Amino acid sequence: GEEQCCGDPARRLGNEYLFQMQAQANIETMKAYGVKKIITSCPHCMNTLMNEYPQFGGKFEVVHHSVFLLKLVKDGKIPLKAPEEVATKVVYHDSCYLGRYNDIYDEPRALLEFCKDIEVKDIKRSRENGMCCGAGGGLMFKEEHHERVNRLRLSQLEESGCSLIATACPFCLVMLKDAVAETKKEDKLRVFDIAEFLEKKTVS
Repeated sequence: GEEQCCGDPARRLGNEYLFQMQAQANIETMKAYGVKKIITSCPHCMNTLMNEYPQFGGKFEVVHHSVFLLKLVKDGKIPLKAPEEVATKVVYHDSCYLGRYNDIYDEPRALLEFCKDIEVKDIKRSRENGMCCGAGGGLMFKEEHHERVNRLRLSQLEESGCSLIATACPFCLVMLKDAVAETKKEDKLRVFDIAEFLEKKTVS
């Protein structure tokens, strides 16, 4: 397709040349189509498009899907099912690029809680004090010789007592799902994107 990777992995791993090639190619494509607003489910993409593309002439309104979906739900544009009698307890993992880099902590939680029968639990290391799953530092692409960061983060989330883990980042989703598989806890823990929770609560 015409759209390339935003270039975030290349820049984080030190390949500035590749990043700038990808950024400039994407900016040219978006300008050719008259793009003004971009909605993305990836905080890495959001951060790159919103905070790094402007230096190359790419100035767009960039919205994360948690913010976009929350507005749709609040405006009644996504009809929700009647809430279950018993609330489902969910622990939420903060993405580094969504939270610490761009101060979006409340919207993903609010989206989940708007469903009325979802109770969001926070652990001690959440929000500004949340721990990275490992992807933000490029560990998704590297071998680790000690305890893998994603396994350590999973053990922290387990302390909530919740069997369901929510996140709003595809990188975090992969890292945490991998940790569940590596520790053979598929029968105890499940990891979802917030949009997947919303889909289950939406009137079809």
